[in-house]
Amino acid sequence: MRRAKDGDERALQALCERHAPRVERLAKRLLDDPEDARDAAQDALAKLCVKLGQFRGEAAFSTWLHRLTVNACRDVVDRRGACRLVPLEYDARVAPEPSPAREAELAELRAGLRAGLAELPADQARVLVLKDVLGYSFRQISDASGMPVGTAKCYAHRARAGMRELLEEGAVA
Repeated sequence: MRRAKDGDERALQALCERHAPRVERLAKRLLDDPEDARDAAQDALAKLCVKLGQFRGEAAFSTWLHRLTVNACRDVVDRRGACRLVPLEYDARVAPEPSPAREAELAELRAGLRAGLAELPADQARVLVLKDVLGYSFRQISDASGMPVGTAKCYAHRARAGMRELLEEGAVA
């Protein structure tokens, strides 16, 4: 590690090769999509190469690399953002012939949900989407965001209560 930090290219390559399997396992554990996990692992290893000079040795190297990987996973989740949200569209098994009234109703509901999420504090909205839309566990949210599990649970509770209040008041839509 010291040789790599001092600019030895072969030592840096060996360091990346040695830690790549650990980084990939962590990314796969944090992200449900294998493609996203591969992207995050590559990002983390790229950051390792770029930011190795910033490693001060105050923590174990593996702890520092773990944080780089978690941050890379969070960046991937942030980048894909709304792309992974399942749109609220009619289900052909339930309503084989959608009516214009139903389509308008669903469009209004989608708009209300988007507006409600925009009204919530960003951290609460992010936890709500990760938990209730993407199906992440609180442990996965904690690992990806760096926040304690209890904080993630609290944010989810507050976000749900806030959305409920906004939707009931008709403040959004």
